[in-house]
Amino acid sequence: MRIIDSRIGFCGFICPDEMNMKLLLAMQAGVGGMSWLGIAPLLFIFAIFYFLLIMPQQRRQKKWQTMLDALKTGDRVTTSGGLRGTIIALKDDAVHLRVPPDNLRVEVTKASVVQVTTPEEEAKAK
Repeated sequence: MRIIDSRIGFCGFICPDEMNMKLLLAMQAGVGGMSWLGIAPLLFIFAIFYFLLIMPQQRRQKKWQTMLDALKTGDRVTTSGGLRGTIIALKDDAVHLRVPPDNLRVEVTKASVVQVTTPEEEAKAK
């Protein structure tokens, strides 16, 4: 007659509910001690994303906001839609532009202004 070990289940594997408790604790201690190595690659990837994507975008946003705050009457600007004109009036969130050749007056939002053209830049372009 064959003697059957009570820890071995139907499949021939050791049943998890009857495993040695010391073995489970040892495995958890080993995993817990190495947890910082599992998190380190994620922290490294986040640092790369921060320095290559997030920080430059924040600088661009701050520079653009400074440019919008410095707008004044008489500045030549370009909008995101491609309109080029001279500012003739400013409101809280809008700008009135005079667009050549017919001196058409157009109101656009300040957020659509993407570039201020200075007289020095106009001279270089010609």
